[in-house]
Amino acid sequence: MTASTNLEAAANAVAEDIASDVRGVLASKDLDAVPHIKALRQRIDSKLAIARELAAEKSRIAAQKAREAANTANAYAHDEPWQIAGAALAVGVLVGLLLGRR
Repeated sequence: MTASTNLEAAANAVAEDIASDVRGVLASKDLDAVPHIKALRQRIDSKLAIARELAAEKSRIAAQKAREAANTANAYAHDEPWQIAGAALAVGVLVGLLLGRR
C-alpha cells in the first residue's frame, strides 16, 4: 500500500468515525420528539459528505506533491550522479567516524 493510499484511508476512517458518532447522537429516541431533527440529520449528512470529499481531495493533493518531489529528486539524481555519490560518501564517512568512536 502506498503512502497516499494510507493517507486517504486514514482520512476516510476519521470522517466515518465522526459520521457514526454524530449519527449515534442524532439517532437517540429522545430527539425524535424534536420537529427539526430530520432536517438537521439531512444537513449533517450532506456536510459530512462534503467533509469526506474534501479529505479525499487533500489526500490526493498530498500524494501528487509527494510524487512531484520524488520525480524531482529522481531527475536530480540522474542529472548529477557524482554529486549524489559524493554526498553518500560523505554521509558514510560521518557514520563510520561516529561508530568508530564507540
